[in-house]
Amino acid sequence: MSFDIEKVQEARPQNQIHFFSSVGSTMSEAVKLAASAAPHGAVVIADEQTAGIGRLGRSWHSEAEAGIYCSILLRLALPPGEIPIATLLLGLATAEAIQQVTSLACDLRWPNDVLINERKVAGILAQLSGDFVIAGIGINVNQMELPSNLRTPATSLRVASGGTEQSREELLIHLLQAIDAFCALLKESGPAAILRSFAVASSYALHRRVIVEETGRTGVTAGLDQSGFLLVRYESGRVERIAAGGVRPDV
Repeated sequence: MSFDIEKVQEARPQNQIHFFSSVGSTMSEAVKLAASAAPHGAVVIADEQTAGIGRLGRSWHSEAEAGIYCSILLRLALPPGEIPIATLLLGLATAEAIQQVTSLACDLRWPNDVLINERKVAGILAQLSGDFVIAGIGINVNQMELPSNLRTPATSLRVASGGTEQSREELLIHLLQAIDAFCALLKESGPAAILRSFAVASSYALHRRVIVEETGRTGVTAGLDQSGFLLVRYESGRVERIAAGGVRPDV
């Protein structure tokens, strides 16, 4: 079913919304908006992406009329070295919106994965463009079949809820509300509040045995540093800050 953009715009008049039935990448369109003095909170959303972008240049599967594929322009008081905090903030907002709309419990895997039962349901990509953080968010909503050759097994909200079709419009409305709430928390209480919230919401932040993707080494997560990077303690006792790549469970 095609996306009812009028329903979202009526519920969120404070967001300037740009809708495409099909687009290469919402991130690319958002970069253009950032260069044209678009306001904070401007949204690019598409029913389909033909060249969706994931983290580290990977592709994002974007089935037509099945998911949420959006990029949002945010002005955040964060220095470039603390952009990981923006990714954590967006993960928190995405999980909050999913839980409000579907009652499905989410987990957050540093730095940018939203999981349901260890299967990836959403991904986050945050990048700087001028004065903006561009927040790319992809959520698998009503897909019934997903690629089987992914690094992390995937699911959708429909699959995870036993086949119940979910409203993409309601999910986007709640997502924008949650982003507003966590942006306000960042402004009022600083990055430490986002770090604390993420540590509470994520089973991966502390005391989780993981494999570091970049090196293949195994260790135990030891929290987040003040810039939002993950700390991993190895058997030798050495603690490493993971500045690139990610982690996966050591099962």
